[in-house]
Amino acid sequence: MFESLSERLGGVFDRLTKQGALTEADVITALREVRVALLEADVSLPVARDFIKRVQEKSTGSAVTKSITPGQMVVKFVHDELVRTLQGDGPADALKIDNPPAAILMVGLQGSGKTTTTAKLAKRLKDRSGKRVLMASLDTNRPAAMEQLAILGGQIGVDTLPIVKGETAVQIAKRAKTQASLGGYDVLFLDTAGRLHIDEVLMDEVQSVRDIAQPRETLLVVDGLTGQDAVNVAAEFDGKVGISGVVLTRMDGDGRGGAALSMRAVTGKPIRFVGLGEKMDALETFDAERVAGRILGMGDIVALVERAQETFEAEQAERMAKRFQKGLFNMNDLRMQLEQMLKMGGMQSLMGMMPGMSGMAKKAEEAGLNDKMLKRQIALIQSMTKKERANPDLLAASRKKRIAQGAGLDVADLNRLLKQHKQMADMMKKMGKGGMMKQAIKSFLGKGGMPDPSKMSPEQMSELAKGIGQGMGGAGGLPGLPRGMSLPSGLSGLMKKK
Repeated sequence: MFESLSERLGGVFDRLTKQGALTEADVITALREVRVALLEADVSLPVARDFIKRVQEKSTGSAVTKSITPGQMVVKFVHDELVRTLQGDGPADALKIDNPPAAILMVGLQGSGKTTTTAKLAKRLKDRSGKRVLMASLDTNRPAAMEQLAILGGQIGVDTLPIVKGETAVQIAKRAKTQASLGGYDVLFLDTAGRLHIDEVLMDEVQSVRDIAQPRETLLVVDGLTGQDAVNVAAEFDGKVGISGVVLTRMDGDGRGGAALSMRAVTGKPIRFVGLGEKMDALETFDAERVAGRILGMGDIVALVERAQETFEAEQAERMAKRFQKGLFNMNDLRMQLEQMLKMGGMQSLMGMMPGMSGMAKKAEEAGLNDKMLKRQIALIQSMTKKERANPDLLAASRKKRIAQGAGLDVADLNRLLKQHKQMADMMKKMGKGGMMKQAIKSFLGKGGMPDPSKMSPEQMSELAKGIGQGMGGAGGLPGLPRGMSLPSGLSGLMKKK
């Protein structure tokens, strides 16, 4: 998300922060580059112009140019304005599902990902809030649209309205509302039909459904790859139907992300969620502070901790932590860490959330440090016997050849894995003896388990970031990490425990 914008801004700010003293001309020149970066990222011209104007007013006073760290002050102002642009007057409220059955109307153009997003939101409410959810497809135009929602409902364990052929969207909406009331459901999702473009037929149908369903929320699903046209679509739907929020999909793709920056400023409607892939859990709450942090390469510690909380098994992590404190680290431990990394979104996703690491993600990808590499290493470990995994010192030449052949790889790949494992094992022993492991566990968990990011103070978040910035890089870090490129160690620490 926002990769090109992040790279361009990173280059501008690197020059600013390294320059020392700044003149007003320096700041204006840098902000001109920022404006170009915003426009290239598909941010609309009026939004980009207003953005730069507000930053320039704050950044060109003598209090900034004569401060000790003028470059960092300018970066702070850009960050603050990014948050303001993305967030608007205030953060988006939670979904209104307080009056069961609360209807949520899903609208948007065909191909924007409405049906998948409907299922993702339904799963989220079921799993995280314990809500009874019913989904109904009102798409009578697209072939197999209703069947698609039914299949997704079966996959995520959410009920769908039985399909009755020949009904209109309005008739389905009435039946869904009755079924939701009689069935004691908390939330009713109505997945409306889309078109390839906005037309009167589409708007009339959506308006009719809206009048019957009386939705608590009307969410517009927009493909983040459509650029500035996404903003136009949002303005049209809001004007004719009235929307309460936006969901941006495919934000994991190579789109430039400017639609998100323009959306709130142009429509005044909050971005509620962003879709980051096809998996049913690939949906994140849109948080302006955190998105601004990612754009400026500051990482997203909160998202990293939340993802850790969602994927780690507490008992297993507790056992691993005790082993690591004793300096024990075998191939089974390494495999668990690699698998946890994949569960948490993969190498590139994790690096994007680490402070100061977003710029290295592409270099790591080019150097072969990616999810394919992690899967190959897991395959090598799985090709070993139980004794070999517990004691890698047993691996003589004949055993190495057998293991490599079993994984479909070369002995050289196995040797690299063994070398990195030894470096990590040595690091674990040092951390265990010096008490560093205990301190790392304490910083991540406290006494009552992993901290709740929403309840942490800025100082606590800073300490967490500091913990994530230490440890794993110096001793070789992750298997396959290119020489000279280190990863912060807290990633390893997070993988130890819940």
